[in-house]
Amino acid sequence: MKRRTAREKALQAVFQYDLGQIEPAEAIQNVAPQQEVDSFLQRLVLGTVEHKEEIDAMIRTHLEKWTLERVSTVDRSILRLAIYEMKYEQDIPTSVTLNEAIELAKKFSDEQASRFINGVLSKVVMDLS
Repeated sequence: MKRRTAREKALQAVFQYDLGQIEPAEAIQNVAPQQEVDSFLQRLVLGTVEHKEEIDAMIRTHLEKWTLERVSTVDRSILRLAIYEMKYEQDIPTSVTLNEAIELAKKFSDEQASRFINGVLSKVVMDLS
């Protein structure tokens, strides 16, 4: 499975987890047939869920005039995945993660989401440097 596809499926799984509070493993099974589940997809979903509180704290720090609860579920899921990837997947350049998050926002959210995602993640990148 290509990493872009894994990211899209991870977004769908994290979205399901956030929306329905289902177990991460069940969410992964919902978005990918058992034979298609690869280690990158699993790491993204399970890692994002495992570090959710820490990631949410980072997001809250960089939201201006917004609360995390007010951010759409899709955008919140994209931010969580991207921050997990930037912080814990050391072999992936930050610029790649940032670009992939923007592409996810363009595909799965509204027109302004990509600018919003870029703005928040750019601030997070400065903190992680």
